[in-house]
Amino acid sequence: MSDLAMRIFSTAFKVDVVGRLEAGEALTAVSRELGIARKLLYEWRAAWREFGVAGLNRKRGPKPGRGPLVDRSDLQRQEPALARAKARIAELECVIGRQQVDIDFFHKALRLADAPQPAKPVRGARASMRSSKP
Repeated sequence: MSDLAMRIFSTAFKVDVVGRLEAGEALTAVSRELGIARKLLYEWRAAWREFGVAGLNRKRGPKPGRGPLVDRSDLQRQEPALARAKARIAELECVIGRQQVDIDFFHKALRLADAPQPAKPVRGARASMRSSKP
């Protein structure tokens, strides 16, 4: 966060600024003149267009239409179910891990079984290799 204190603007001030923007003044020029971030001016103008003056007087925090707020009592009821679900997930992850070890083992065994085997010498026969000495 910034060390600067957050400025709070009155609803009347916001109405005046939005009025200037709606009258056709350049948003960037108004932003520079007042020392207010352009993003904030865009938000004020959007709130004005959607809700009128009431949109400029809204409190900070979650806005309407951004999803339901979660009630703490719902969370308390969900906690045991959530704990059970997490335990079940951990159990299934262990099962998957064991299955993966088995799959890796059998995959390697299958590769070894399918690999061509070197020819075994016949009993009593001499090796075909010659001595490197003449």
